[in-house]
Amino acid sequence: MKVILSENDKILGQKAAEHIATLIKQAIEKKGYARALFSTGASQFTTFEALTAMTDIDWSKVEMFHLDEYIDMPDTHPASFIKYLKERFINKLKIGFKKAHFVDTSIGVENIIKNLGEEINKDIIDVGVIGIGENSHIAFNDPPADFDCEDAYKIVKLDEACRKQQLGEGWFKTLDDVPKEAISMTVKQIMKCAVIISAVPYKVKAKAIHDTLTTEEVTNMIPSTILKTHGNWTLYIDNDSASMIDDVKKYC
Repeated sequence: MKVILSENDKILGQKAAEHIATLIKQAIEKKGYARALFSTGASQFTTFEALTAMTDIDWSKVEMFHLDEYIDMPDTHPASFIKYLKERFINKLKIGFKKAHFVDTSIGVENIIKNLGEEINKDIIDVGVIGIGENSHIAFNDPPADFDCEDAYKIVKLDEACRKQQLGEGWFKTLDDVPKEAISMTVKQIMKCAVIISAVPYKVKAKAIHDTLTTEEVTNMIPSTILKTHGNWTLYIDNDSASMIDDVKKYC
C-alpha cells in the first residue's frame, strides 16, 4: 500500500491521472495493448479531467471496463454511469478506445453479467481505478460486502448510506428516486487487477478514509479495507479526505 497526500482535489486528480497514464503506456509498450477499469462518481471528476487533457496516450490500444450500473437505468438519465463515462471521458478523447465494455442492462441483466464475465476474464486488467464510497464501499459492494463471490459481476442491493451518497452528489431529486438494486463488479474481481489506484478527495470521504487506514483488520463491514491486502495499491487522498486522521503522514 502506498498513500499519496495532496493539498486539494485538483492536484490529487493530476497525480492520479499521471500514474494511470504511466501504467497504460507501460502496458502498451510491453504487449501492444492495455486493459483498464474505471470508477465513476463525483470523486473522479478531477482525475478524468486530467486524463482527458493528456495527448500522449494511444487510447485506440486500450480496452475499457467499468464497475457498476443501476438496473434498468437508461443511459439518458443524469445518474447513468454509462452517460457519465461517455460525457466526462470517452467523448473528450481525440482517439477512441479499442473497445469499451459497458454495464448495459438494456440487453438483459443475466446477459450482461454473463457477457462481461467472459470478456473481463480473457486477460488481466492492467490498472483498476477504484473509488471508495462514503460508506467505504468499493464499486457497489456495500457493507457487509461479499468477499467470497467468484463471479465477475453480480446483482447487489444498495444500502441507505450508499443511496444517500448518490442523492447528495446530485444525481437524483429525492431518495425515493435512487434505485435499490444495481449490477456491480465483485470484490474478488476487483482484486484481480494488476495495479489498483484509488482517487478519493473531499471531506465527505473523510470517515471512509479514516476507517480504511486506521482499521487494522480486514472486514467486510468496511469493504475498502480489503484493498490493503492487494500487492500494488496506491491511495490518493487530499487534505479534506484525510482530515479525520490525526497523524496522516505516518501512512504516507
